[in-house]
Amino acid sequence: MKQHTILNDFIKYASLNVLGMIGLSCYILADTFFISKGLGADGLTALNLAIPVYSFIHGSGLMIGMGGGTRYSILKSQNRQKDMNQVFTNAAVAFLLPALFFFCAGLFFSAPLTHLLGANETVFEMTQTYLRVILFFAPAFMLNNLLLCFVRNDGAPQLSMLAMLMGSFSNILLDYIFIFPCKMGIFGAVLATGFAPLISILILSTFFFQKKNHFHLEKCRISPGLIRHICSDGLPSLITELSSGIVIIIFNMIILNLQGNTGVAAYGIIANISLVVISVYTGIAQGIQPILSSSYGKGDRTAVHSILRYALITMLAISVLVYLGIFFGAGQITAIFNSEKNVLLQQTAVKGLVIYFTACVFAGFNIILSVYFTSTEFARPAHVISLLRGFFVIIPMAFLLSYLFGMTGVWLAFPVTELLVSILGGILFFRHNRS
Repeated sequence: MKQHTILNDFIKYASLNVLGMIGLSCYILADTFFISKGLGADGLTALNLAIPVYSFIHGSGLMIGMGGGTRYSILKSQNRQKDMNQVFTNAAVAFLLPALFFFCAGLFFSAPLTHLLGANETVFEMTQTYLRVILFFAPAFMLNNLLLCFVRNDGAPQLSMLAMLMGSFSNILLDYIFIFPCKMGIFGAVLATGFAPLISILILSTFFFQKKNHFHLEKCRISPGLIRHICSDGLPSLITELSSGIVIIIFNMIILNLQGNTGVAAYGIIANISLVVISVYTGIAQGIQPILSSSYGKGDRTAVHSILRYALITMLAISVLVYLGIFFGAGQITAIFNSEKNVLLQQTAVKGLVIYFTACVFAGFNIILSVYFTSTEFARPAHVISLLRGFFVIIPMAFLLSYLFGMTGVWLAFPVTELLVSILGGILFFRHNRS
């Protein structure tokens, strides 16, 4: 009976969050599709040059949301109401500074940032427009992530999923309206993306109006130590998103030297499809976080291990299906985004998809294992996994393999990195399990 309950909780939380994360990832995929149709390869290049900034914003919000949500779930399982409210209040304060930083960056530094990201004269204006607007909406993106994590950890994964899906669907609809009937170009695409978290926040606000929440802001001491603890628990989420942005920047620079704007456009297709696939693994990981943390707070090791096992089996099945779909459908997938029927773009992206996505199962394992460690307040291995796969292995691999094998080496950098880190992650897990 207990195993049946654990399995039901896993299915409920993981499935709802996977659906929500797929919806959330469609923010950018919708931009990719509509920009490719409305603005061609130059539009795709501008989007791919600007997209790392979105990763930084999203990651900052997730760091505070996931870190605060993890601590909140553990305290909730122990019925410590006052401490629960203090965690939420400190998390709300912690989000203000980075939100203000991103907003000011959009206001004053969008042009230097566009130069820094490598935009040339052809795509400079489009890239700057996307950057400026996405940075203006940074406070909304971050607040949305904070609320999503706390609402999910407060026992309302259905509402969290609904908010993510409705935000994404509104983005897709507005993308079409702004780019085609209104002819607003890339400004319309990024404006549609910026409206999405506002709609999600409106839906989440019903949780508070109906007074279903067990957390609220209260007058209490703002504790630098607690904020550090929240940020430490959420750091792997930030590193994952931050590294995604930095890796895109590095790959763009390498590819610009190897194949120019067409190569960057091809990578844009691959990177944005990768965002959707990674969002599935992130959805599983974030979905199990509340029940992992709650079980850990109660001292139930059996439940913790069962939840992890279910997550890894689900990830493996999804990885097989994803790669089969990519392997046999790479040409059709690329054609969807190749509105100009550019032969070089088609060939480059098809080859890249087949090689790049061999990383699926290893990436899924690393993401789930990292969240397992943070959910059980054992953050150091999670930090190691995140830093290695995000910075210290993939960046040297990208330079080394691209030097040795050209564009093929660029595509190989991601799977080789995830494989090496998954081996180390497995060793850390078994050592932790024995201790």
